[in-house]
Amino acid sequence: MSIRVETLEQPLHGHAPIAASFRGGHPENIHHGSFAVVSADGGLIAACGDVEYPVFTRSALKPLQAMPLVASSAERLGLSDADIALLCASHNGEPMHVERAASLLARIGAGEAALACGTHEPYLFRFTDQRPAAGARFGPLHHNCSGKHAGMLLLADALGAPLTGYLDPAHPTQQAIARSVSHWSGVPEADLVRGIDGCSAPNFALPLRALAHAFARLTSVEPDAQYGSAPLRIARAMSRHPELVSGQGRNDLVLMQAGRGDWFSKVGADGVQALGSFSRGIGIAAKCSDGQLAPLMVALVSALDQLGWLDDDARAALAALIPPPLKNAAGIEVGEWRAVLKLQPGGLKPGTCS
Repeated sequence: MSIRVETLEQPLHGHAPIAASFRGGHPENIHHGSFAVVSADGGLIAACGDVEYPVFTRSALKPLQAMPLVASSAERLGLSDADIALLCASHNGEPMHVERAASLLARIGAGEAALACGTHEPYLFRFTDQRPAAGARFGPLHHNCSGKHAGMLLLADALGAPLTGYLDPAHPTQQAIARSVSHWSGVPEADLVRGIDGCSAPNFALPLRALAHAFARLTSVEPDAQYGSAPLRIARAMSRHPELVSGQGRNDLVLMQAGRGDWFSKVGADGVQALGSFSRGIGIAAKCSDGQLAPLMVALVSALDQLGWLDDDARAALAALIPPPLKNAAGIEVGEWRAVLKLQPGGLKPGTCS
């Protein structure tokens, strides 16, 4: 077996160190990444690393994917804030998630078989000490993206399009979503970097600056010319129902609870996190280059502290996101995680934090 050596046509990210594990006071594993802090008017307030190179947004895209449905059909379908939160979820597959996803599908007479997201063991068992009951079986409704897919099916129905093939990029559902992503990110549709997500839905890579800007814009109380009150409703719904957006043991639940109603957040697979503050009109988007969540959370908590967003209560709540001290098999403490990023005012060259 040989390893293919790829010749890149464009340079990779100019990521910078954001977090490290230390052993004996010396850095052992250094994790690189980038952060963008952006105002609703698009100003780059602070940055670390490379905020211009497109990164796949993964599930951090979900508020923008839910946008066309909420803007066009929330009232007609009687969507509650809890329903909207589930549209944006990477949920645990807990009963409250499964039941609500099924209820969304029932509004258009569809069932679990209509979901094209696939099946996996519920995240509940990955993020808690619980284990599946003997003989337990799971289906697409337990998939962490079933709420998003239910929303796509509802949008297909609202557009008068077939439910089958709803993940095809040429399907009216995905075309409406691409327009939403372009509108909120400011990236022209023709320039969007496209790929396929883990749930088989189309996904887009965006510069972190653009993703942070989109999250900042969703906090505005002013109706959007194209999507009306949908953006703020989506963001508020997520903030009010973090347990539906994520679930037990999950970082989005911890983050939004720590924000006490002022933050809405969305994690994305492979080391992506986005967050918006209603009171500040500011969005944050971050990427850990090796896709790991633990160092990303270490760096994110530090970034929030550096920005002055944390009080003692918030710091105490966010302590749950910091990995415990590193111990060996004998139980001896041998190391710890530390943040190493230092946010600087916008305008940095790629690969720098200070």
